[in-house]
Amino acid sequence: MKILLLGKNGQVGWELQRALLPLGAVIALDRHGGSGFCGDLADLDGLKKTVRRLQPDVIVNAAAYTAVDKAESERAQALRINSEAPQLLAEEVRRLGGWLVHYSTDYVFDGQGTVPWREVDSTAPINHYGYSKLLGEQHIATSGCQYLIFRTSWVYGSRGNNFAKTMLRLGHENEELRVISDQYGVPTSAELIADITAHALRTALVNPQLAGLYHLAASGETNWHDYAKLVIDHARHCGADLRVRNVVPITTAEYPTQAPRPANSRLDTSKLRESFRLNLPIWQSGVIRMLTELL
Repeated sequence: MKILLLGKNGQVGWELQRALLPLGAVIALDRHGGSGFCGDLADLDGLKKTVRRLQPDVIVNAAAYTAVDKAESERAQALRINSEAPQLLAEEVRRLGGWLVHYSTDYVFDGQGTVPWREVDSTAPINHYGYSKLLGEQHIATSGCQYLIFRTSWVYGSRGNNFAKTMLRLGHENEELRVISDQYGVPTSAELIADITAHALRTALVNPQLAGLYHLAASGETNWHDYAKLVIDHARHCGADLRVRNVVPITTAEYPTQAPRPANSRLDTSKLRESFRLNLPIWQSGVIRMLTELL
């Protein structure tokens, strides 16, 4: 089996290079491409030529426009990468009779309430990033191709920047950290996402009725403030010399951003767990594992 992986150097893409290898030959590209191939989702013509030249059995799209605030002003670019490129990939996959794996976000919801979002709940994005990702989902779902879409949230990995690394850096520089406490979600590791992707894809290839949309996140829930406290406390437990003494909870209103953020990013993963017979670990285990590696 031939797998085309896009976004190989992102947090999820990096882990997918490892997780997908047992399934077949993986051609992994970033936006710079290589060997005459195009992995840039903003270059639709180059992307189409690459897919037609490689004729993969599976395309795994781990690339996206993820600059949430910049998406408010760079709307055309966000739409091209998050909506138009997935539409093109879905059309090409349908033509090839293959599978498309794609990643989306809890930002497709309005972030209201306290109940974890289900796949069947109504969508209503509150910023342009979420809108662009929702359009990408819709294009794939109506294309007629076989697909797996995984909505996830609060993604982190040992590679690249993430919230935990930012807290550690700020903890070295400041005596006090002010962190939002009224936005709730589930930190989910890129490693977990990649491993579940490989398992789900392997299963769906022999059970095509499992194609569809799934929510993928670790178990439990937290807010950014409590997440930060766990990071600081564990780092100190591991012997890190931190300057920070207080992690102070603040409201979203006290930390305004160009694009509004959802207050409720919880995702109900029942469908994923039942369909693929999975146990999802508590979020703390993945964060502590990453911190132990970093420290």
